[in-house]
Amino acid sequence: MIIVFEQRLVWAVIALAAGSGRLQAQFTDPRTYDNSPVGINQLTLGYGFAHANASIDSSLVIPGAKLDLNVGILDYIRGVSFFRRYAWIEASVPIAGLAGAVTGTTLQGSVTGAGDSSYVFGALLKGGPALSVHDFPTYDPTTTFGVSLTVTAPTGVYNADKVLNLGSDRWSFKPEIAVSHPFGPNHNWVVDGYANAYFFTDNTGYHGREILRQQPLPGFEGHLSYSFTSSIWASVDLRYAFRGDTLVDSGDQQNSQQNVTLGSEVNVSLSPKHSLLFLLAKAVVYRNAPASTIFGIKYIYGWGKGYK
Repeated sequence: MIIVFEQRLVWAVIALAAGSGRLQAQFTDPRTYDNSPVGINQLTLGYGFAHANASIDSSLVIPGAKLDLNVGILDYIRGVSFFRRYAWIEASVPIAGLAGAVTGTTLQGSVTGAGDSSYVFGALLKGGPALSVHDFPTYDPTTTFGVSLTVTAPTGVYNADKVLNLGSDRWSFKPEIAVSHPFGPNHNWVVDGYANAYFFTDNTGYHGREILRQQPLPGFEGHLSYSFTSSIWASVDLRYAFRGDTLVDSGDQQNSQQNVTLGSEVNVSLSPKHSLLFLLAKAVVYRNAPASTIFGIKYIYGWGKGYK
C-alpha cells in the first residue's frame, strides 16, 4: 500500500534516497585508494539489507519510523592512467525494495524500483604510478594520497505525490581526500584515513509544493585492515558525520546531526578474477540520524588485457 498524499505531514521525513546505492551510513571501502593495474575492469554484483528506526537518507529522519531496505547493486569500475597516475572511473545503479511503518500509528507502506545512479572519478596523486598488468608485480606498496568525486544523479523512482520514494529528486556531490599507509611485515597492515562531505542541490518538488534544502554533511573515516593471507583480509571501520541540517520552505528543522558508525569488512579472493566481500555496519551514536544496521555482500569479477 502506498501512503496517500494527505498523510505527508507524518511521512514527510521517510522518503528514502536509496538511489545512491551507498546507504549514507555506509563507509567508503577500506583500501579503495590502493594502487592497481590500469586497463582492468571490475564488475560488482551486490546485495544490501538495512534496518533502521529512521530514514536511511540521513536528511530525512523521524523518530518511531521502522524501515527495511533490500537493495541490489550493479557496479562497474575501470582503472585508467591519469597524467601517469593510477585513476578509476565508476558507475553504479541500484534496484531496491523499501517497506516501512511508524510505531504507534496505522501508517505503513512499500515501494520497489530503481534508485538514484552514482558516478565516481578518483585518482592517486602520490604513491600510485600508472602500471600495466605486466609491470605491476614489481610495484612495492607505499603510502598513497588520493582524491575522488562522487556524483549522485536523480534518476531513481520519485513521485512528488507520494511520500515513500526510492529516488531523492536532487543531485548530491561528495568530494573526498584520502591517505592510505601500508606497514608491518610484508605490508600486511593498512591504515586508511578519509575526509569527505556531501553537498546537496535543492529538491524543489518536495511533496509537490515544498522546497527541501540541506546544509553540507561532512564526515571522517578511519579503517584498519590486516591481510591474514594473500587472499583474505579484514578491516575495522569507523565513521563520524555531523551537521547536515535541513530546511523546508526556508524553515530550519533544527536537526543538526551527529552520527558515529562502527563496521567491519572481510574480503576473500577466490582467484585473481573472482572475489567476495562481506560488510556489516551499525550506528552506535545517532543524534538526528538513523539508528541503522546494515549488512551487505558483493561478488566482484575482474578482467582485462593480460589479467589472468
